[in-house]
Amino acid sequence: MTNKFFIKTSLLILALTSLIIVVTLMSCKCRACEDQEQGSVPLEVLIKADSFIVASTGQDFFNKYITADFARTRHTPPYYELAYKFFMPEKPYVDATIKFTVDSVGNVIKNRDIVGIPRCKNFQEECDFNVDEQTAIQIASEMELKEGIKEWEAGFLWDFKLQRYVWKILSTLTELGEGDHYKATGQEMVIDPNTGEVLALNDWRVN
Repeated sequence: MTNKFFIKTSLLILALTSLIIVVTLMSCKCRACEDQEQGSVPLEVLIKADSFIVASTGQDFFNKYITADFARTRHTPPYYELAYKFFMPEKPYVDATIKFTVDSVGNVIKNRDIVGIPRCKNFQEECDFNVDEQTAIQIASEMELKEGIKEWEAGFLWDFKLQRYVWKILSTLTELGEGDHYKATGQEMVIDPNTGEVLALNDWRVN
């Protein structure tokens, strides 16, 4: 009786172990397939995409500060939604993502958003980025951005309207509710990160 029980127990443990191994391998395989689908870009497509960025930034700037971000790249046939990381170690507040879409052979789809490519090659003055977050907040204070009811929010962001990077300093003037019922108003000051010039002062509202 004891031997039979021992054999049955051993077989059960073996079966469970085998099942766990199979499930683990299938899970890893699925994750690998997903990563490959998201991040695998043909070399000829990547070369064309790199060249598209270099045409605006110049080769040296690209080599120093811009790298392909395969984790954020997506393949939705026949298009590749490409992402690049733009980061300047000596100015860590310059930390952004470049995004644009190309077709299956690497041609840029111009009627889709092209985000975050600085024009350093022809407009070097747009790529100095000498104004850090603390300085941008100080400028906003000196230019009398309304203080509001909470600490200001500051972001180094791509401005779609201006087609360049800016500092945006947000002041919250009123705030009510939460979730789907959240309402707020405030001001937004847009500051040139190269010269410190105030480019715009806008009101914002969340209804």
